[in-house]
Amino acid sequence: MDTAPSAGAALEAYAAAIAGHDWPGLRALLADDATVTLLHTGERFGAEQFVAFNRDYPGPWTFHRDEVVDAGDRGVLRAHVEAEAATFHVATFGSLDATGRLSDVVEVWSEAVAAHPQRSQERGSA
Repeated sequence: MDTAPSAGAALEAYAAAIAGHDWPGLRALLADDATVTLLHTGERFGAEQFVAFNRDYPGPWTFHRDEVVDAGDRGVLRAHVEAEAATFHVATFGSLDATGRLSDVVEVWSEAVAAHPQRSQERGSA
């Protein structure tokens, strides 16, 4: 029986920790030398900085896990965040280190927007 950790399992736990605002739990999932990159802004965080960034993010928000894809030592989490009147979508790519913790995490965020009006009309007439 293979009991090796998988990135998918780690990302499931990552999503649960963020959704539950479980900051010690989130920190435990990140390797001590983890790097978290927010690709859309170019910001890079170490493990402690990333936990603080999430913990201290202003205003009320809720995190919802949508899907996890597991490829062994790499995986992808797709989620959405509701914050006041806005919805954001995030794709989180994660890699495991030798200890089974997330070591290289890249997040790509996008705000939910309406379809371009011309595309909406074209779809409606099809």
